[in-house]
Amino acid sequence: MRLPRRQLLHLAAGAVALPAASWIARAQTYPTRPVRLIAPAPPGGPIDISARLIGQWLSERLGQPFTIENRPGAGVNMGTEAAVRAPADGYTLVLVSAGNAINATLYEKLSYNFIRDVAPVAGFYRVPMVMEVNPSVPAKTVLEFIAYAKANPGKLNMGSAGIGSPQHVAGELFKMMTGVDMIHVPYRGVGPALIDLLGGQMQVMFDSPPASIEHIRAGTLRALGVTAATTLEVLPDTPIVGNFVPGFEASAWYGVGVPKDAPAEIIDKLNKEINAAFDDPRMKRRLADMGGTALAGSPADFGKLIVVETEKWSKVVKFSGAKLD
Repeated sequence: MRLPRRQLLHLAAGAVALPAASWIARAQTYPTRPVRLIAPAPPGGPIDISARLIGQWLSERLGQPFTIENRPGAGVNMGTEAAVRAPADGYTLVLVSAGNAINATLYEKLSYNFIRDVAPVAGFYRVPMVMEVNPSVPAKTVLEFIAYAKANPGKLNMGSAGIGSPQHVAGELFKMMTGVDMIHVPYRGVGPALIDLLGGQMQVMFDSPPASIEHIRAGTLRALGVTAATTLEVLPDTPIVGNFVPGFEASAWYGVGVPKDAPAEIIDKLNKEINAAFDDPRMKRRLADMGGTALAGSPADFGKLIVVETEKWSKVVKFSGAKLD
């Protein structure tokens, strides 16, 4: 049967419109069932806390449970790999962090490519660190510390929460940019490292403000500088390390990703809802309590941050010679 030309054009236009209509409908109805948000870390840490904040917010906004699944192991690699292998349908999300950017170089044989296999959804927040020393260190400023370290090469211990942790690479970046020689001492977490810093077995550490702020206020630790681009509200009198080491910046950051090829309209919807959190007074207070600043922006903005951070820490990891497999 031969159809009139007008009817053929009408059918062709309808065929083109159908996929677009289905995309729009899928975005409007999503989610229709519970969503899994993988936190690639044990309960209680910043990755888990961040995932639960986002999960609760999205559950309230979108009317379906966003359940947190803790998948620790091999840094953040096991949980991230589980997300990468999941169906790309928008029903598996993963909490991504600076640890992913660091591990891209730290681990030589990852079974996935962080930048290629994880599609960015939205940045959540970033937390700078504070460069702090035991009071036995005579330096009162960053410049005095650099001079003291250069006068005592290899005699200062620099603690961290472990090889490849944000604290570790922040310290290695400082070493790389200043030429000082310090001995890295990795611990199993921030807590044990902080105990030895307070006890004087270590002399310096780059740490998150929430973990150290009370010790700084009590005078049992001395803050020399913050690693952010601006001063911190919780440490208003502590200068920026970058004022003395131009270009220095280091922070932990957190956001949400999905397996590559997830529907763009679902990514956009999740991005919109996560960004809406930054206008909520409760969320603002919660982020401020953790020393964080919001990472509002589009999926492309978050993707750019991921690429820049992965390249940055690749250079630092190679400089340090650190390896994990």
